Amino acid sequence: MSPVRAKPQGRPSVTDHAAIERAAFELFEAQGFDATTMEQIADSVGVGRRTLFRYFPSKNDIPWGQFDESLRHFREQFDAVPDEVPLAEAVHRCVIAFNDFDEAAVPQHRIRMRLILTTPALQAHSALRYESWRAVISEYVARRLGQPADAAVPRLVGHVSLALAVASYEQWLAHPELRLTDVLADSMAELKAYVA
Repeated sequence: MSPVRAKPQGRPSVTDHAAIERAAFELFEAQGFDATTMEQIADSVGVGRRTLFRYFPSKNDIPWGQFDESLRHFREQFDAVPDEVPLAEAVHRCVIAFNDFDEAAVPQHRIRMRLILTTPALQAHSALRYESWRAVISEYVARRLGQPADAAVPRLVGHVSLALAVASYEQWLAHPELRLTDVLADSMAELKAYVA
């Protein structure tokens, strides 16, 4: 028989990024991004500031979640595409897969993207993240074409893909009834038709 353990006092400590994000997003929604401090977020989840900074180096990093891990998966998706798949189709498939979320994750993702796309304080930080996302696409396109990643076509595909994704997110945020992956697919089809 195991001994009876005393109930821990206070809030249990948070040990994952998602719980911190949820608490932070509640504060951002209630009082605004600029007015929310890291101290308030730490207090809300029951951890010290130092613990919080181990998960997120700054408040600006919280809306981006585990973005570096997402980019690793993004690269893996591109690596898994067979060479016989046409280049444009490969990029389109991977961009849609990157933005395909379980239904349970959609409400929090909507808050995340509204913050990223509409909060002036996040714009400079977002530019760095966008550059990293575009680089995954540019590197893949360059590899397929046998060109350097900073050549014109790979860079152009990266920029166009980002523009298409951002425009799709803006439409999705304005129309919550739409499914994000459908908006992305429709946007790509409309762009192709326009260019043709």
